[in-house]
Amino acid sequence: MRELRIGNVLWRHARAALGNVLRVPRVGSREIRHRSLPACLPALRRPAHRAALHPRRRAVLCSLSPAVPAVPAVSACSAGLAVPAVPAPTRSAPFAPLLRPRPCCPVCFCFGVARLDGGWGHELGWVGRWLGEVFGVRSRGVGSLMFHEVAVVSREIASEDGRTAKAELVAGCLRRADPAEATVLVAYLAGALTQRQIGVGPAALRALPEPAGTPSLTLLEVDTALEAVGTTTGAGSQAARRALIEALFARATAVEQRFLIGLLVGEVRQGALDGVMADAVARAAEVPVTAVRRALMLRGAAGPVAAAALAGGEAALAAFTLEVGHPVRPMLAASAPDVPAALTKLRAKDPDARVALEWKIDGIRVQIHRDGDHVAVFTRSLDDITTRVPELVEAVRVLPVRAVVLDGEAIALRPDGRPHPFQITASRTGTHDAARLRADTPLTVYLFDALHVDGADLIDRPGAERWAALEALAPAELLVPRLVTGDDAAADAFFADAVAHGHEGVVVKSSDTPYTAGRRGAGWVKVKPRHTLDLVVLAAEWGHGRRRGTLSNLHLGARDPGGHGFVMLGKTFKGLTDELLAWQTERLQELAVRRDDWTVWVRPELVVEIAFDGLQTSTRYPGGLALRFARVLRYREDKTAAEADDMDTVRALAAGD
Repeated sequence: MRELRIGNVLWRHARAALGNVLRVPRVGSREIRHRSLPACLPALRRPAHRAALHPRRRAVLCSLSPAVPAVPAVSACSAGLAVPAVPAPTRSAPFAPLLRPRPCCPVCFCFGVARLDGGWGHELGWVGRWLGEVFGVRSRGVGSLMFHEVAVVSREIASEDGRTAKAELVAGCLRRADPAEATVLVAYLAGALTQRQIGVGPAALRALPEPAGTPSLTLLEVDTALEAVGTTTGAGSQAARRALIEALFARATAVEQRFLIGLLVGEVRQGALDGVMADAVARAAEVPVTAVRRALMLRGAAGPVAAAALAGGEAALAAFTLEVGHPVRPMLAASAPDVPAALTKLRAKDPDARVALEWKIDGIRVQIHRDGDHVAVFTRSLDDITTRVPELVEAVRVLPVRAVVLDGEAIALRPDGRPHPFQITASRTGTHDAARLRADTPLTVYLFDALHVDGADLIDRPGAERWAALEALAPAELLVPRLVTGDDAAADAFFADAVAHGHEGVVVKSSDTPYTAGRRGAGWVKVKPRHTLDLVVLAAEWGHGRRRGTLSNLHLGARDPGGHGFVMLGKTFKGLTDELLAWQTERLQELAVRRDDWTVWVRPELVVEIAFDGLQTSTRYPGGLALRFARVLRYREDKTAAEADDMDTVRALAAGD
């Protein structure tokens, strides 16, 4: 073993060669960006700052001064830490010392005594970039990303309002991750587990161990532990799962525990969704964001796309193609308040353009893949429901085609052709007893797009071509009702007819737009009739993320016509501006009658106008009905609670639906 103490002179030379590599990531609401070693050291005496510092940078500081206590998170190095002897170069491998795994710190790497993992090309300036290009190595991390760092970054993302700032925070974390870690990292920062669900709910998270004092968990260790929890079944599994959870939480710091709880109960709400992730991956991998978005569209998951981009750049992203049997994210529609507004959107470039209108079916979005006799059916969230919808499998299996990918809606219809309530249709995907339910509530499929037909990908073709391909292979009874017109009056009449048949409205489509999967493309615009009710605010819940500190989620009720108070119909936090949030937080606290950690109950005095898409039966609320997709339009300060709508009005609307 050999040890070497690097002094300030060598430090200046290293810094001159590498640039400013000691940039401490954000900690809490502060951001430290010191450019000299003497200025770095005092700031890093605080444990929170040391823990947030990346291990490679921490190793440099620990080796240069005893003022910064060491945290054993990286390999030893010759900049003051003991390392095993490095083999001398040979004729056949002149750079062998640089190609051994696990680099230690930028200072050692600069002077040829570190062991290059190939992961510093992005972070080190011209030296690391040049060596990365020479050896063709693109890895960007050291394979041991700390879970604490991910938890801190998640907290910072939640505190940011702007999409650009969120994307840069995610990108900064991705730059320090190996491709193998990227899949887990992207999932966690989006608020999801890689296993999706592992059967752990709030009840299992009571009486947790005290948090650890210092971070020790890596990102992959956490993912492995959660995988073990999810796969533990059989006799004694409940106790075994509990033991695994307690062991994991015992190693987690307070910050990590809070983040873990949020992941497990689905409460990580910080706005790091698809758009932010696409921007972040593009920044971290230095690839065009359009290439990332297309790969996301075709792969359906951000994690594998991030891993590919970090490992292979734009070439790896180009390898993603549409595969029959592997679902892609569905194309979504923008919204318009009425048909004329939708037509105006689509005719912005050509006022005389003909458009297509299709019924908007209130069913289950399905993507159907067929390869020979094998048929698979996926939902909007890409879940496989093939065994639960046998009638859809049978309908597609008889089409005159060998390989096809179709987009459509499945819905349960009454004998008169009108749709059942959405919950009845949705119940078909929630049970495996398809044979029994099929007899009671058979499903009808309405197809409206073709993404692939017999070896030809159609997603980049205009909408008119895709419809022609669909029309050529599917019988009329499987196609959604459709009208192509340039007549505004005919478009309005088609909308009225769809609503009269009990459907949600229409989707107005451009004839030349491609299939932009996973995005609200400008070529599709949905129009639905808007219902409104004047309801009373009964309570409000404290917000999360950027709404932390404000009363956000409103409990809404209608008057009981018998004079017995108010009947709750649902909750909503949508439609609230920052100004309205601030106003209602102050006003509702003035009306508070009791509260707990999550909710403030108020005197029923405030009337709010609520827009919603429909009503559905509910066993949760005492009135037996619940609002669907409710959002706030405005507060009605001109009305008293006695003038709010009552349950008779609500039931009449439900009967009309």
